[in-house]
Amino acid sequence: MSGIEIHQVTAHIGARVFGVDISKPLDEGTVAALREALNVHKALVFDDVHLDDSTQQAFVRHFGDVTTAHPTVSSVAGTPNVLPVDSERGRAANHWHTDVTFVLNPPQATTLRSITIPPYGGETLIASSAAAYRQLPEPLRQLADTLWAEHTNDYDYAVADEEVDDQQAAQRAEFTSIKYRTVHPVVRVHPLTGERGLFIGGFAQRIVGLSPGESRKILDLLQAYVTRPENVLRHRWSENQLVVFDNRITQHYAIDNYDGLPRRLHRVTVAGDVPVGIEGKESYSIEGDASHYTPVAA
Repeated sequence: MSGIEIHQVTAHIGARVFGVDISKPLDEGTVAALREALNVHKALVFDDVHLDDSTQQAFVRHFGDVTTAHPTVSSVAGTPNVLPVDSERGRAANHWHTDVTFVLNPPQATTLRSITIPPYGGETLIASSAAAYRQLPEPLRQLADTLWAEHTNDYDYAVADEEVDDQQAAQRAEFTSIKYRTVHPVVRVHPLTGERGLFIGGFAQRIVGLSPGESRKILDLLQAYVTRPENVLRHRWSENQLVVFDNRITQHYAIDNYDGLPRRLHRVTVAGDVPVGIEGKESYSIEGDASHYTPVAA
């Protein structure tokens, strides 16, 4: 544990970790130090990691149970807990989102490991929703504290039907093969730190009690604070890297700026708890059972 070094990257989000070999079993002190670093910095970058699918999963299990790859999307062949984030499978992540918020207990943390990196572009943006909440003007913060939003996987990523080819249509059909609708607090309280963060992103489609048009205006207003440049870590991938981010208090965006060149990451996620708002009320499910995808973390 004494050899770990945490180098902060920006004021609000991100740190690089040195002095630990995450391909090997970690002792409790090291895991506690990494967890504390994740709580503080929200996203951690590990260089020169030399992991495979098995050791990536082993590392993730230090933080909790591993989910299956995705509620609806197929995994890496023969590896049910690993999701290929592959340019050949489309660029659906090319929007701001928090992973799988359309289920009752979204992952608490996400890990991404570089497999194939394009010679340029393909960065991942990661934003602190805690910093965004702190920056809200007081009247807007008071409003956000009272709001709940319905998250769903059953929408089209704002792509017009006439622009969707057969491959994209098949991917959309797979993504929505099970319909999910879940209501989460717009302001989520982090279970470990007590921090408040804006829990919205691309799957949040409607504010409870408001029309779709009214909802969109409020969600866009709040989202603008999340994606302020000062709240964003822009991670440029290189070979043999792993990035872990706290899915409970961040959003991310995979930039489609690499001209269709091969790009592949492998994703493994940690099972999460049911989100809680500032008054202690938990999220609730309207449609869709995700028990095949994830256990509920205590």
